[in-house]
Amino acid sequence: MRQVVLDTETTGIDPKEGHRLIEIGCVEMLGRCLTGNNFHEYLNPEREVDEEATQVHGFTWADLKDKPLFATLADSFISYIEGAELIIHNAPFDVGFLDTELAKINHQLGEQRYGRIEDYCKIFDTLAFARRRHPGQRNSLDALCKRYSIDNTARTLHGALLDSEILADLYLTMTGGQTNLLLGGDEDDEMSGVVRDLNSTIRRVAYEDQQQLSVLLATPEELIAHQAKLEFVSKKAGQTSLWQQMEQQNVASFTS
Repeated sequence: MRQVVLDTETTGIDPKEGHRLIEIGCVEMLGRCLTGNNFHEYLNPEREVDEEATQVHGFTWADLKDKPLFATLADSFISYIEGAELIIHNAPFDVGFLDTELAKINHQLGEQRYGRIEDYCKIFDTLAFARRRHPGQRNSLDALCKRYSIDNTARTLHGALLDSEILADLYLTMTGGQTNLLLGGDEDDEMSGVVRDLNSTIRRVAYEDQQQLSVLLATPEELIAHQAKLEFVSKKAGQTSLWQQMEQQNVASFTS
């Protein structure tokens, strides 16, 4: 299965109030492995950025005026995500902004050129998943990274591509997968077939090596020395523990 982990940054919190996208960051996974085929663009929002939003991601309109409009990138973006499963933290927020941008293009063209994001791909909301798994707990991206020991030390400010990379690691951990090739997993994917063959080879070699292992037993002299050590420890402690009694019985059975 092809999966795309997506995050956005915006001028504010509500597209219904005219807020716009300023950044889209996506990372691609095939067979639960990062491919390096990313999609990342900064956008001209054609408006000022709220001060609160700037405090989150660090961008002002002055930083973005020379960036392309979303309309000029819409075709390449849709082509990139089409047919994939989108993995998003708090999906209604990002999808709401994306759908608004697509609807704005339709309105400007006077035709229904684009559908909604759900028309192009499936959506997996990691926030909803985390809330089901950890009810009553904080499930922000930062809180989940701490809970699952995901390194997000580079995240001093929010950034769409960095947050997508962090979310990919978090998703793989939360859903029981791994980020390395040898432990990847979707059996329907060609890459996963390679992974399965590699895992099979590793298990076979490990089994064959195990059959060649020899068991080395302690010599009578070593067992006697071990028993003497136990007796010394017992005298120092002033009592014989159950574990020591069992050890002494085992020594006796080997020396009898």
